[in-house]
Amino acid sequence: MIFKSRPPQVAPVLTASRPFQTQIVMQGEWSALAHKLSEGLYNLLSLWSDGHSVYMALRHKEDQHIGLVSLACENGFFPSIGRLFPPAIRLERAVKDLYGLMPEGGPDARAWLDHGRWGLRHPQGDREILYSDCDPYVFLEAKGEPLHQIPVGPVHAGIIEPGHFRFSANGEVVVRLEERLGFVHKGVTALMVGKDIENAAKYAARVSGDSTVAYSFAFALAVEAALDLEVSEKASQLRVVMAELERLSNHFGDIGAICNDVAFPLMLGQCAVIREKILRTAEACFGHRLMMDQIKPGGVETGLNDEKIARIRKLLDEIYSKLPRIVSLYGDTVSVQDRTVSTGIVSRELAELYSAGGFVGRASGRIFDARKELRYGYYSKLLFDIGHAVEGDVDARVWVRFDEIKASLRLIEQVLGMQAAGDLFCPFSVSASQDLEGVALVEGFRGDIFSWVRIDSSGIVQACHLRDPSWFQWPLLEYAIKGNIVADFPVCNKSFNCSYSGHDL
Repeated sequence: MIFKSRPPQVAPVLTASRPFQTQIVMQGEWSALAHKLSEGLYNLLSLWSDGHSVYMALRHKEDQHIGLVSLACENGFFPSIGRLFPPAIRLERAVKDLYGLMPEGGPDARAWLDHGRWGLRHPQGDREILYSDCDPYVFLEAKGEPLHQIPVGPVHAGIIEPGHFRFSANGEVVVRLEERLGFVHKGVTALMVGKDIENAAKYAARVSGDSTVAYSFAFALAVEAALDLEVSEKASQLRVVMAELERLSNHFGDIGAICNDVAFPLMLGQCAVIREKILRTAEACFGHRLMMDQIKPGGVETGLNDEKIARIRKLLDEIYSKLPRIVSLYGDTVSVQDRTVSTGIVSRELAELYSAGGFVGRASGRIFDARKELRYGYYSKLLFDIGHAVEGDVDARVWVRFDEIKASLRLIEQVLGMQAAGDLFCPFSVSASQDLEGVALVEGFRGDIFSWVRIDSSGIVQACHLRDPSWFQWPLLEYAIKGNIVADFPVCNKSFNCSYSGHDL
């Protein structure tokens, strides 16, 4: 149970949401959770809606217990969690935009995903309202003299997704940064509703292209939890290999890009070569550079033979041979250290408040890794260490990435040395007397990805929610750049590398 105490006159109502429980609460209990979150008793894993009720997933900080709560929205309203707990504000604004459910007492009534271009309001709610005019979006005011504003985006130079950044600056020093996102909202979860499990999984794989494995993994585990389905040990091993190859690819790509943003293109070239070799190995072994659609509910699509295993081992050997040189290049280059050390600091308090996952949280002293904490899939049988730091700056985020690279190499090595027999895919059918719900938390390269799904008795997805780590990292970027110069924003931004697509879905 999530609550340590509850009013004696109200009996708990539980529904199965494997592997956790969903507790149906009243408005008073929902409001009480806002106080408990603000007091630091829980981590907020996500907040979402199915169009009729609102949900929260919470992790108790003391006993690490994870549970879900649900509140029916009478008359289309629910008490705001964001009024006392800022990390919930953008999630509540998204619920309002998509479903028309209003957070009472919410501190920010502005639209978030809705840019006035959909042709109707609340497209996933019961009350679709047609409109033709775009509501003006008023950015928050920064007071002080002399200040000027610098608008950046939503269209950026190069191949990058759209996002708007509004800087208020005193000369070159940033006083406030405010983000405006939602430009690449695709309605992914709405498109998944009404699909069978196989087709819904393809949408999950396309939430954020750099995390296609992680999202497929998260959705598959949620479905398998709902159906009480176990995959073979062989399939579970292959999922780890793909997840860690994806992690390696992204970390090398980002480290090179960070160094390029501080005028050190040599590192970009070195890291780009390794990243390309990882992608080519992925294509040779799993049929796709990003390994898209390779993980699916019930197992995996492609196995490894001796030739493919040898190819992956060769890749690992090459990375091992080059990694010390790359680490030295980064750490011993004074011009790089001058730009990354003490730049874009995120305090531990903020990392804890926003439940920042991945390298962003661990670089600020919040040591959480879903692979370690939940030991899901084959990770329960593997040994690995996770890196962390306390400085919370760009430099710390790079060093944590290096630690994660080393951990991924060891994880893949372990799996290749423990090849199990078994089927790649376990066929399944759905035949139930009631709707089934499943939950999963999977560690992507950015951090933990939350997945919740409801499946009806015939195997059709009735509701789904996918939460990217970026929901809790984008706000921290606003804090991190404050007090830095405008020219440091690109490197600070790249050190986070939040997902636009995953956030805007």
